[in-house]
Amino acid sequence: MDAACEVKHRVVASPMGQIRISGCEQGLHGIKLLGRATPAAGPTEAPAPPEPPGRPEETVKPLMECAAWLHAYFQEPTALQGLPVPALHHPVFLQDSFTRQVLWKLLEAVKFGEVVSYQQLAALAGNPKAARAVGGAMRSNPVPILVPCHRVVCSSGAVGNYSGGLAVKEWLLDHEGSLAGTPARAGGSRLARTWRGALRGSSSSEPAGRD
Repeated sequence: MDAACEVKHRVVASPMGQIRISGCEQGLHGIKLLGRATPAAGPTEAPAPPEPPGRPEETVKPLMECAAWLHAYFQEPTALQGLPVPALHHPVFLQDSFTRQVLWKLLEAVKFGEVVSYQQLAALAGNPKAARAVGGAMRSNPVPILVPCHRVVCSSGAVGNYSGGLAVKEWLLDHEGSLAGTPARAGGSRLARTWRGALRGSSSSEPAGRD
């Protein structure tokens, strides 16, 4: 982002609590979960009503698109394919780096209801030996859920780490696993009703730390 960015913020409701999104006219800057999923909040629980959009002059297009995308993700995932992905204007997406390459590949290749291992994602990004660097890229993701770092798991089928907390990652995977209805593509492994064991049998060097 540059000094001219006039960053605006918006809070939207979700089954996992409130989510704050930020961005400027040029694109989305960040997504941050303000609340946490609770054990009682199952993936099929009806989400809270979305926040009213407000007057057009009070927000910017990337925030409106992100709010619509998040609403569909939680309430009507089949509608996601027809929605635009907001432009991204965080520095991570503006600089040429392996992190940028990995995050874009994750966004493009691993769809709702799929999982991928760190090593598989490294291979998709053009460097199959960079599984640990993929873990670092996941930690740098400024727009979780939209760029789905929760779909990156250990090749053993273990959930792996997550900067938002393991309960959040499991909730998101269970949400997608219970609703997924599309075939796997681009190396991602299809989630069944549960994500556990989806990648069993493959092997990789897994990264330490959070993603």
